[in-house]
Amino acid sequence: MSTLLADTIRKTGGTAGVDIRIKNNSVYESDGGTSVTQNVVQSLVKAWLAHDASQSITDSLNVSSITDHSTGIHTYNFTNNWRASLSYTMGGSCTFSDDNTTPYVRSIEAYGSTHVLTGSLKVSIQYTNSSSQGFYDYLWVNSQYSGDLA
Repeated sequence: MSTLLADTIRKTGGTAGVDIRIKNNSVYESDGGTSVTQNVVQSLVKAWLAHDASQSITDSLNVSSITDHSTGIHTYNFTNNWRASLSYTMGGSCTFSDDNTTPYVRSIEAYGSTHVLTGSLKVSIQYTNSSSQGFYDYLWVNSQYSGDLA
């Protein structure tokens, strides 16, 4: 096996870090030092979002805007669309420090519909505790998305 040591890698005729390509079946070294072949492209987070209770984006990747429908119901609009097969998933969390609720983020699209869209995702943000549940605009909402972009 050969070892390549370099300070800068460039595409022929390009500049540093531009248009470097990693194949989806690249081999990488795992944390334990073992060589692993895995689809590196699919394992990357393709979008993430942090917003506050007023639906102002505080930081994001691949999310262009938020549409506020009502308390706790929003649509996240993506900059780059997902594949038509809609093979993406999300995870998220909410934070509000003054109450005894257990927040969660649930993805939905057009109430009662089983379809999500390639360019946006409608989400409801809810709370639940021992006595009640409902929609809520949490102080901080964070989510990330993995899957196949178009």
